[in-house]
Amino acid sequence: MRDFHFPGRSPVLATNGMCATSHPLGAKTAIDILERGGNAMDAAIAGALILGICEPQMTGIGGDCFVLWHHGDGDVQALNGSGRAPAALDAAQLRAEGETVVPIQSPHAVTIPGAIDAFCHLSETVGKIGLDALLAPTITAAENGIPVAPRAAFDWHNDAWVLQGKARDVYLLNGQVPQVGQMFRAPQQAEVLRRVAAAGRDGFYAGEVAEDMVRTLNALGGHHTMTDFAETSCTPTTPIAGAYKDIEIVEHPPNGHGATALLMLNILAQFDIASMDPVGTQRAHIEAEAAKLAYDTRNRFLGDADYTTRLDHMLSMDTAKALAGLIDPRKAMPDATSISENIHKDTIYITTVDRDGMSVSLIYSIFNGFGSGIASEKFGILLQNRGSGFTLEEGHPNELKGGKRPMHTIIPGMVRRNGKVVMPFGVMGGAYQPNGHARLASNIADFGLDPQAAIDLPRAFSDRGDMKVEKGYSDKVRQELSDLGHAVSVPETPIGGAQAILIRDDGVLEGGSDPRKDGCALGY
Repeated sequence: MRDFHFPGRSPVLATNGMCATSHPLGAKTAIDILERGGNAMDAAIAGALILGICEPQMTGIGGDCFVLWHHGDGDVQALNGSGRAPAALDAAQLRAEGETVVPIQSPHAVTIPGAIDAFCHLSETVGKIGLDALLAPTITAAENGIPVAPRAAFDWHNDAWVLQGKARDVYLLNGQVPQVGQMFRAPQQAEVLRRVAAAGRDGFYAGEVAEDMVRTLNALGGHHTMTDFAETSCTPTTPIAGAYKDIEIVEHPPNGHGATALLMLNILAQFDIASMDPVGTQRAHIEAEAAKLAYDTRNRFLGDADYTTRLDHMLSMDTAKALAGLIDPRKAMPDATSISENIHKDTIYITTVDRDGMSVSLIYSIFNGFGSGIASEKFGILLQNRGSGFTLEEGHPNELKGGKRPMHTIIPGMVRRNGKVVMPFGVMGGAYQPNGHARLASNIADFGLDPQAAIDLPRAFSDRGDMKVEKGYSDKVRQELSDLGHAVSVPETPIGGAQAILIRDDGVLEGGSDPRKDGCALGY
């Protein structure tokens, strides 16, 4: 039973279908697709695409995606829709130029966008109603415009400084950041999507649209080719999973870092989290220390799947026990992470469930706020800077090499109980995401919270030596964390955002959506 003394949202309940995402128009679009006879995959794709117009600083067709889905009695399936570095680019070139990291607002950070290829593939192989129907709502929104929502306006203001060249013309209104309620239009993107509707993936990865992206990037010193775009292809993968108490968390394998969440949960399992105050000092401290150790492990081991050779060691309970033994309940350790890759905070997440029980967990991003800040000259396609997720360290599993995928921070998730998928979920927030997955799982398994209450609960995150503690915590807890040695701050921006849909045994769908974002859960 929900505790109505806690100031949070009520869950959304429905039976025929549901969507939870970070903007109401994304949720409404997904529900419209379900009501028209589309399945959960159709709804997720259509809802995700329109979010590129609702929240262009977070996502768009110049970005990547990862997807988990489940239907019937089969296994959870996964698709990697992330792109690769251009074949002609190599870390050695950047090291020779004196770089120590991939410059985040440069063409070298632009990996080939993978999301459109993945959406086309999923529409054809899993969806029901056809790609043109899924693209139509976004084409209309891009042509006619949508009013800028409050959280989108806040992030737009914080991130607009990276926009350069053509991107300033497209994503600013008369040179100014849009204000809440102003209309944002992107008619050139509507034209791109019309070409994709007509020609499929070739409408994006070949011809005039691809030429526009390649020409723009090469004019800035990039090494991209038409062949790089033509050869872009999504990859079916096998999910990874780990148990925590009475639930099992399903994650996407590398090059995503879902393994970090599983390791963190294995570390937390060595402590009696359920006996702690869910918003108390002890839990926040143990969680922060577990995150430091799990993220440090991630930075050592994870990269492109072809280069990640120690995943079994990372997910071993023996590894978790050894790491847990390094945690002092009375003292914060120095920050364990030596991050060589760029960390970001901007992503969208959407989850859908349909009347036939198909569930989809989809995450879609351009990495940093407004990505690379580079937009293609003719069509205004804002290009991601996922390549800044590479390291330039020679011999590292995540070293930049042509044709290789970088380590990704975006991770979709699902919860299973007794072998049955019961909740697709995701947590936005860049580096926070594995911590957010672990915390959401713990909120449910340790404290018995429903999805909405588990999302609403205040968050803390130790991020590169800064212990961010949301305003929902008491001043007493902040002082006690400081006394333990954490460098405590109150973040200006809420930590991440989350969405989830619980599939109850009685067939009722129970949606939770983060009040930290503009969005909502909707059902019918």
